[in-house]
Parts: sequence; C-alpha cells; structure tokens
Amino acid sequence: MFAGLILANIPLSSQAQSSKWYNLFNGKDLQGWEQLNGQAKYEVVNGEIVGTTVANTPNSFLATQKKYTDFILELELKVDNTMNSGVQIRSESNKAYQSGRVHGYQVEVDPSERKFSGGIYDEARRGWLYPLDINPAGQQAFKNDQWNKYRIECIGNSIRTWINGVPAANLVDELTPTGFIALQVHAIGKDDQPGKQIHWRNIRIQTENLKPSKTDHIYVVNLVPNNLSPQEKAEGYSLLWDGKTNKGWKGAYKTTFPESGWLIKDGELSVQKSNGAESTNGGDIVTEKQYSAFELKFDFKLTEGANSGVKYFVTLTEGNKGSAIGPEYQILDDEKHPDAKLGKNGNRTLGSLYDLITSKKIPNAQRKIGEWNSGLIRVFPDNKIEYWLNGYKILEYVRGSAEFLALVADSKYKDWKNFGMAPKGHILLQDHGDQVFFRSIKLKQL
Repeated sequence: MFAGLILANIPLSSQAQSSKWYNLFNGKDLQGWEQLNGQAKYEVVNGEIVGTTVANTPNSFLATQKKYTDFILELELKVDNTMNSGVQIRSESNKAYQSGRVHGYQVEVDPSERKFSGGIYDEARRGWLYPLDINPAGQQAFKNDQWNKYRIECIGNSIRTWINGVPAANLVDELTPTGFIALQVHAIGKDDQPGKQIHWRNIRIQTENLKPSKTDHIYVVNLVPNNLSPQEKAEGYSLLWDGKTNKGWKGAYKTTFPESGWLIKDGELSVQKSNGAESTNGGDIVTEKQYSAFELKFDFKLTEGANSGVKYFVTLTEGNKGSAIGPEYQILDDEKHPDAKLGKNGNRTLGSLYDLITSKKIPNAQRKIGEWNSGLIRVFPDNKIEYWLNGYKILEYVRGSAEFLALVADSKYKDWKNFGMAPKGHILLQDHGDQVFFRSIKLKQL
C-alpha cells in the first residue's frame, strides 16, 4: 500500500517515456487517406498500397486526412525502375495556391541513373533543396527491384532522411512547419506506357516523445538565414558574417569597413547600385583573417543585370586600382549582363572560375533572378577546388596544376605573378557597381 502511494505521486514527466508507433495504413483499405490532383490508380492489394500510372493526368497524391508537424515516419516501398515517385511531407493543398495543387517537401523516389532517392524536392515551389549530388554515399543506398526502407525525421526546422539505414538528406528549413503526408504517383509522358506500379507497406509514424537520430555527418543544407545548425557547429562551421554588423570585414586595401556602398539590413549584406564598374563606389570588402584550406558556404541574390563575385586567396599585395586579385566564383545575371558573352566559351558566366573555366550548366540548378541561391567553394589541402551551386557540383580544378597554369597564361591574369597560388589569403565580396545581396556566409577550415 505504501509503495503504491509513492508510485502514484511520481510526476509523469519523471517516468520513463517511450515513443509509440502508430500505423498510417491499416493493411485493408484506404481509410484515413484521400486522393488529390491526378487520377492515378490507388488500391490495396495483399496488405500493400499499390499506385499505378495512367495516361493524361497530372501528378497524383494519396494524402493523409490528418496533418502532422513534428514526426518520425517509416515506410517500405518497391517501385518500377522506369517510373518516378515521392513521399510528400508537411505538404498542403488549398484553392488559393495554384487551384489546389499539392505543394511542399517531397522525399524523392528515383530508381533512375541519377540516383536522387532520399533527396528533398520542394514540389510546385522552389524545386530541388537537397539533390543527392552533394551526398555521393547516399546515392548508393537505394536498391532497384527490391523493397527499400525510408526513414524521415521532421523535428522543428530539421528534416532528415535515410534509405535502408544510410543517411540521404539533411535539410534545415522553416518555410512550412506542418502539413499532410502523401504518396505520389508521378505523371507520365504521352509516349510512356501506363500501368507502371509502386508498392508501399508498413507505413508507421511517431508524433510524441521524439528522439532524433544521432549526428549523421553528411552535408547540411541550411536555408534558415544566418543560422548554424547543431550539426554545422559540431562539424566546425562558424559564421564568417554575423548577419548584423561589419565585424571581421574591412574594405580591400583599407583598414576599415567602407563608409558607403554597402548596406547591412534585415540580415542581408548588399552591394549598392552605382555605375556598374569595378570598385568605384564602396569597393570590395574582404575578411580581416586569411584562410588556406576551407569550405565556404554563402547565399546570394542577384538583381536584374547584376555582376559580382566571391574571391579567395586574395593577398592585397598587388595594389590593383580595380577589384583586388584572386580566383573568383563568378556571380552574374547571364541573360542581361554583357560579361556573360565575353571571355572564352562562357568562362565568365555564373558559377565559373572567372575568365578561366566555364561552369557546368545544369537545368534548373540556378534560381530565378531575385531569388536566393546557395553557393559553396571547397578548397582542399591538396589544392583541389570545387564550386557548387544549389547542391550541384558545377566545376572543379587543381590549383597549380599544368592545366591551371596554362589557363592563367592565356587569360587576363597572365601578367600577375603566381596568380592564385598564395598559401593563404583573404576572402572577398566584390563591388562591381550592381546591387547584389549576400547572407548565411559560413566557413569551416579544413
């Protein structure tokens, strides 16, 4: 009696609590689900939900009638190797948005040679948020012609995915905090044969007492402005710009930050519009510190016809009257700025190693003018350098290689001794007289 009274008075919060799984699919019928948008066929066969493609219909979605905010979702699926599908999470459908079109986060099902299964696509909104180019190991996890187990964790602004136990995507984003879960059957082309199928089973969810999986060590795509996720911090990233002040930055060839020409407002650092020429207004700005091997993340937003760039290994010893000298990640409106047609073979276009190597042009990799893009420059200790744009690798080269030196010798940098070969240097944001915005500037030293 006495022991029972003691147990009864222990607060619930101090008792061991475990997460409970709930089945989203009862194995018998589609109770709790509703079909949206397209007319693909959904049916229950042998305890599985089977989706079948049909002709002349848009993307189809079998959606939960209930909405979910924070959850851990697990399911198994097997798909025809020649079709595309996905699992919608935190998604919406309302008449105010494209007449009810389903939109929101989609965890990809992609058995094609592209191997983007487990990546995160923003259906009917921003496009790819986490393409699997950025995680080569994750690309190998999905098995064609087999059942694949998906695990999806949505906790706060963190969205993480696993395929067959292998980490696939790690996204930090806060655009949509809640929504339904849906199983997609993708529309097919007019020449595609209908009748291809995808099977789902063992669909279960946790919504209470959630415990995130341990740190996965894959690349983090963080779309929250000027934010460091716990994993980014653990991996050694720090904010190179704090989002509020000019601390850590100064004008190129100057001892202080420019008094005009640059604006810090609403978590954005922007070059102000002037005459479209190099460093004739506020001038370039550089980090006070110098760096050798590093990963540099940065978000940028172009205005129409704008030109700018991010440079590295900048030594400030040349005394150049224009922009300070260093290898450059070109930032440009390719359609409206004349520089895109200069140089050789497009080597002054967006994402190129300016005037040296043309970046790979990947369809839909670049956001529209006026939208934010995510850039990444990786400088490895062995002098290998990579450029990335919105999760796609667009360029790589080896600093100091015979190929690199030959390119320099045939470029506008030919008269600069040992161009790009300094052991360390400043990182620079260019003033080219056009309005360009920056934010989420982060660095990890390698």
